[in-house]
Amino acid sequence: MIADLVIEHAKSILVPGDNTDGFGKLEILNNCSIACSDGRIIKVDTHQKVLDEVDICPSATIINARDKVVSPGFIDAHTHPVFFGTRENEFKMRAEGKSYKEISRAGGGIRYSVRQLRDASEEKLIEHTLPFLDNFIKYGTTTIEAKSGYGLSIEDEIKILHVIKHLNSIHALDLVPTFLGAHEIPDEYRNNRNKYIDLVINDMIPLVVEENLAEFCDIFCEEHVYTIDETIKILAAARDAGLKLKIHSEQLASSNATRVAAELGVISADHLDHTTDDSIAQMKKHNVVPVLLPGAVFFLGLSTYANARKMIDTGLPVAIATDFNPGSCMTESIPMMMTIACTHMNVLPEETWIATTYNSARAIDKHEYIGTLKQGFKADITIWKIKNENYLPYHFGVNHVDTIIKNGKVVFHNEN
Repeated sequence: MIADLVIEHAKSILVPGDNTDGFGKLEILNNCSIACSDGRIIKVDTHQKVLDEVDICPSATIINARDKVVSPGFIDAHTHPVFFGTRENEFKMRAEGKSYKEISRAGGGIRYSVRQLRDASEEKLIEHTLPFLDNFIKYGTTTIEAKSGYGLSIEDEIKILHVIKHLNSIHALDLVPTFLGAHEIPDEYRNNRNKYIDLVINDMIPLVVEENLAEFCDIFCEEHVYTIDETIKILAAARDAGLKLKIHSEQLASSNATRVAAELGVISADHLDHTTDDSIAQMKKHNVVPVLLPGAVFFLGLSTYANARKMIDTGLPVAIATDFNPGSCMTESIPMMMTIACTHMNVLPEETWIATTYNSARAIDKHEYIGTLKQGFKADITIWKIKNENYLPYHFGVNHVDTIIKNGKVVFHNEN
């Protein structure tokens, strides 16, 4: 093959391991180079070996990464990017002492965002979402899982998924679509929740599958949202229809939801701030990826974080994501999540790189071609202006990105 992109003389290249039986490992290659062709990595080795073994096109893009760290692009395995309007008013209410549950029960929270989104056209939603996607890229993310869930009607859930599909076709960021019709019970069904659940199962899921609009089905299983029995019913229907499964579980209280979801065959269980040792064992038994969302705990002013250390030491492939959404975590910054994971969850800096790349790829079932820097993987690469792998979560709140490469093409360069 002929290389059309070469990243040369990197101080360090971070290569997350593919240990599918556990958390994984981080290999660090010093003073090496990467050659890419047609959006794929074809060689990662010393610069001399790259020169000896790869033909370089005369018009190839050559990037000098001397004194810089090179990593895979981040994979954000849990986001809610399509909404309309923001909820800074609720942020103020929480500062005044109101809880997330209190705000939700008073008609705020997810249901407020639903009312806002239903009044917006697809064109307005695309316009509103594009700047957020730009921010993901600017902070080092090259793939996101993108959920619906702010429509809660057939028309509006399909509208969101159409927006995600369109954005995926026009933006450098890759969006992996997830159907989250069971995000809340909408206002008009508050007194007849069974009718809405039937709508999700009998109308929404079949239409989503028929139009090929999602890869996953997710559900918010929590005391004030969907019960465990309702969760089983919805996820089983989605699985039977051909969708892969995810679950929001044990974010606000401990329950049996994670164990049940593991037995149903979910790819990932997300949040897990109050999960038990038994649920951790069940996730391990059933090969479930825990997706931890420390930004939501931080942003909601809570104090109980998921037991990441226990999960990692158990051998679970822990992933870390932003939970980007207008209510409980309004940030597109994976580096900020890495910092919180280190300071509040006893995750080591080198472990956060694995959790936000290869393990996150596993959480969206894409680990065969994204999430690491090895031959044959997609050339989704971030170059960092940092000293070493420990420096990014350490020096927080600023952007250390130098260059973002997506599918072998430079899509962002930080001039600062």
